[in-house]
Amino acid sequence: MKTYARELVCRVCGATQPLGPVYVCDECFGPLEIRYDYDAIAADLRREEIERGPLSLWRYRALLPLLREDSQPVDIGTGMTPLVRAERLAERLGLRHLYIKNDAVNPSYSFKDRAVSVATTAARDMGFDTLACASTGNLANSVAAHAARAGLRAVVFIPADLEPNKIVASGVYGPMIVAVEGTYDDVNRLATLVAEEYGWAFVNVNLRPFYAEGAKTLAYEVAEALGWQAPDHVIVPMASGALLCKIAKGFRELAQVGLIEPKRVRVSGAQARGCSPIVTALEQGTDQIVPQTPNTIAKSLAIGTPADGPFAIHEIRSSNGRGVAVTDDEIVEGIKLLAETEGLFTETAGGVTVAALKRLAEQGALDQDEVVVVYITGNGLKTPDALEGRLNNVVTIGPSLVDLERALGTQRYEPELVAV
Repeated sequence: MKTYARELVCRVCGATQPLGPVYVCDECFGPLEIRYDYDAIAADLRREEIERGPLSLWRYRALLPLLREDSQPVDIGTGMTPLVRAERLAERLGLRHLYIKNDAVNPSYSFKDRAVSVATTAARDMGFDTLACASTGNLANSVAAHAARAGLRAVVFIPADLEPNKIVASGVYGPMIVAVEGTYDDVNRLATLVAEEYGWAFVNVNLRPFYAEGAKTLAYEVAEALGWQAPDHVIVPMASGALLCKIAKGFRELAQVGLIEPKRVRVSGAQARGCSPIVTALEQGTDQIVPQTPNTIAKSLAIGTPADGPFAIHEIRSSNGRGVAVTDDEIVEGIKLLAETEGLFTETAGGVTVAALKRLAEQGALDQDEVVVVYITGNGLKTPDALEGRLNNVVTIGPSLVDLERALGTQRYEPELVAV
């Protein structure tokens, strides 16, 4: 099968260079991304071909950066996750057409499997023997899983105070886990040095242009599930800002190659108030990101220096979207709201997104008739500690119906008096 990825292009100055494990422009030190031959894709690709493809993100192979025509993707079954029509949540918020894209059901239980599948395929085709990452948890889980699938060595770098469940969910695959004392930004700086010194394939450093492309499939799947139409408005959690940018790019690409009608999709971004550098810049009307020290339960979004922050700001503003930052209490309420209305248990990042949706609905920033898609990116069992002490629906009783009735407060059951 053909490959349509042609070169790397700088997102700032437009300079190009050959495809390879490079992530910074030689001319201006700006970030690089993949350039495709979209005319060739438009000529060759049809909806029917995609629909006949595998039930994974690789059904969109033509729009992903494969290096060779004979590349065999490293695929653990990622993608084609449910797009749930959220009728009860919509009713609660006064909306009519609300959908939840539930990416919490991917193999390692987060959307990171999309990016890592693409990056691992590139790493193997480039001849790397070690797959690595800097991570707030979900990425480490996914890198460890994909390295095991590909037969590569895995080394994952994490903040030392990461949630224990996420550490276990990486360790089971057998990687080397390096816990670094400091924030994610400290971890990421160390990873950049290690990538240069050891020549490992760091999915979110030297392979970042390939890695970032996997997130586009979240747009592709939504459009396909909606009958090859783009939604009106999407709400996306933000850490580095890359996910939001790639989802926006994905809808534009589908229109560019003729798979959907052109449409401006409103793109809104959600952050935790305890680490919200992108939203803060939006609120202040600037493009300049001021680094923040994270202080939030939403650790998977706790990136104080977001690499794609300025690009996320541009996507939000140019689409007439919004930036919303929510408190830790709102995050917990968002987790509970989604669970109570739709039966979906999300991690703290999803709580951020649902809380942002609720805020926008209350502010009248959502049109009742627009098709809104909310992205849920991780499973709630990754961050159960966030709910500790915040749920009080356990009632302890004795082993009798009388005790149950007393707890229920009904006292319908009265035992018979037996004459002696």
